[in-house]
Amino acid sequence: MPVVATDRPRPLVLVTATTSLGFLVVQLDVSIVNVALVRIGHALHGGMAGLQWVVDAYTLAFATFLLSAGALGDRLGARRVFVLGLGVFGAASLACALAPSLPLLVAARTVQGLGAALLMPCSLAVLNHACGDDAPARARALGLWTAAGGVALSAGPLVGGLLIGRYGWASIFYINLPLCLLGMAMAWRWLDETPRHRHEGGLDLAGQLCAVAMLLGATSAVIEAGDMGWHAPRVWCLLALGALAGLAFLRIESRSRAPMLPLGLFRQRAFAAATAVGLVVNFALYGTIFVLSPYFQRVRGYSPSATGLAFLPFMVAVTVANVAGSRLAARIGPRWPMAVGLLLGATGFALLLGTDAGTGYAALMARLLLIPIGVGVAVPSMTATVLSSVPRTRSALAAGVLNTVRQAAGAVGVAAFGALAGDSILHGLCVAALLSAGLLMLAAFTAMLGVRTA
Repeated sequence: MPVVATDRPRPLVLVTATTSLGFLVVQLDVSIVNVALVRIGHALHGGMAGLQWVVDAYTLAFATFLLSAGALGDRLGARRVFVLGLGVFGAASLACALAPSLPLLVAARTVQGLGAALLMPCSLAVLNHACGDDAPARARALGLWTAAGGVALSAGPLVGGLLIGRYGWASIFYINLPLCLLGMAMAWRWLDETPRHRHEGGLDLAGQLCAVAMLLGATSAVIEAGDMGWHAPRVWCLLALGALAGLAFLRIESRSRAPMLPLGLFRQRAFAAATAVGLVVNFALYGTIFVLSPYFQRVRGYSPSATGLAFLPFMVAVTVANVAGSRLAARIGPRWPMAVGLLLGATGFALLLGTDAGTGYAALMARLLLIPIGVGVAVPSMTATVLSSVPRTRSALAAGVLNTVRQAAGAVGVAAFGALAGDSILHGLCVAALLSAGLLMLAAFTAMLGVRTA
């Protein structure tokens, strides 16, 4: 029998604030490190490939452990695992700040990603549980939750630039410590525990190992190709490792009694379509933010703090768009906000073509702002579609599936766009923009076909 919390439900505003803080911490460390890469490279003697690993070690660990973390939240209670994730994240952040070498920083970033994986799907599960069967309330709460992540993702370069200019690169990790402590206190005070879902069998360790090998092989191949070229035997060996691990993963998941990735979820058209949208959005967005930071610093000659300020309009746009998108989804359903938002984002990427060293800041922002506006409108509908397509007792797992796909796509996007920008940042930015525009148009078509009107 499921174990059901008996405490009186908390006000939804308190639950939303607490879970949004968790998402903010996770997303902040996705982007805050980008503006510090030049300083980290100088301090710890790292090249482009090493700096890509500073970003991708976090994102890959985040992606590969999300599914197991979601299943753990369903088993043990999402609030309990959420608090554990904040504790792991805070301890790893301290290790990042104290790291004396690039390999140790990458290792600490990996543990940080594990902490993010523990708290991310469980924050959604707690929020989804608190909303009950009230779909409009869920859409509004998810809009605020998504807005918190959007603020953090966009504010990361701004906060990072200001901190680095005054206190050095380690300060971008120290800032996580008070945030994690505050989040833990808020969770114990204001979150109710979720029902526990009893699975047959233990955790899917074989599937977990194959998932790690699959994503590590694919991402390593793309990063190494940026230095060695696609003809290098090492690159092809890594690709083969990723492909074989992927095939083994699918075989294990199709036969397991308690799979970490229930493949049957993808038979639901809305779930599959929304997950595909998440894949495309993160691939394009994370890769583009990674390339824009060296564009501002190396091509335009901005300082870290000026680079952070350059991202400020991006932050404002994505925040407003998230809130507006959630209200649209609550009123008319998720299909049209998702599709129209993706088309707006595709237009923004297309307008980046032709950007060069002489492109003025105002002209660049006029093109760039369509991206956060479009993505900000689409993402709340995408998340609500995934959560509403499964029973609430499986919401942590569903959130884990969605965010695994998104974070894995983000890691590959950083690797791919970083490889494109290895020789020429301007050429890499234009190719990335063209690829992203095409993918977002395809995602909009997928949303129109796969998501019901309301």
